[in-house]
Amino acid sequence: MLDSAASRAGFNETARVTALRPPRAAIVRRPGPRLAEGLLTYARRQAVDCALAETQWEGYVAALERAGWPRLELSRLHDYPDSVFVEDALVLYDELAIVTRSAASARRGEAASARSGAERAGYAVAEIIAPATIDGGDVLRCGRTVFVGSGSRTNAAGVAQLTAHIEPAGAKIVRVPLGPALHLKTAVGRLPDGSLVGYLPLLRDPLLFDGLRPVPEPSGAQIVCLDQETVMLAADCPRSAALYERLGLRTVVVEIGEFHPAIGVDAKIAADIFEPKGRT
Repeated sequence: MLDSAASRAGFNETARVTALRPPRAAIVRRPGPRLAEGLLTYARRQAVDCALAETQWEGYVAALERAGWPRLELSRLHDYPDSVFVEDALVLYDELAIVTRSAASARRGEAASARSGAERAGYAVAEIIAPATIDGGDVLRCGRTVFVGSGSRTNAAGVAQLTAHIEPAGAKIVRVPLGPALHLKTAVGRLPDGSLVGYLPLLRDPLLFDGLRPVPEPSGAQIVCLDQETVMLAADCPRSAALYERLGLRTVVVEIGEFHPAIGVDAKIAADIFEPKGRT
């Protein structure tokens, strides 16, 4: 997950950063054998082909590596079906990694491994503590402005603790009440030039985002900025890819279809998978 010209890569966190310190890398984690048992929010459970999911994960990570984002791979967590979505467990801001505390108690066991990965990557580490809850999928950085979705996974105390950690470094926090989306980055993404895109049916108040450009498909805003001219997105949103190409961007399309039924929200999966967090 990255923020800024190189956006977030989320699978696992795909956490990426542009600064020289910590080194540029994508923090990722392979899907485990219980992927099909992941938490569901807005959809019925569907079958998941775990072997195909791992192949798709490899394709996703390979695309990051070809774009100059070497992997920093965390150990696989067999007993945590959602642990492939590392982005939710870490929020990166400059040299600081904030280990989150999920509202979903079944995911809290992912925190120790996420912390270890952040330390290996060279970050200073802070933690969100009870009663606060926050998921990295609710945190979208645009320069020094940080939008934080407030909904089922991120509460007011979580927003307050995140603010206390990153506001001293110059961050401006904008709280965003969520509509029918599990995470903020399910619905909103950032282009390499810092402008915002969003899928309007999932947004409660689009006017909170100046100059928001609508995308035509639920997954279309869930992009990863690979560099100043290239975005990566899921194969299920070809019209959104065409929109980005009309804007003069190159597109890298990856297939992640097995992760949609695993998470239960078609739009959210790409957001987790495809958004890096980090720096401007």
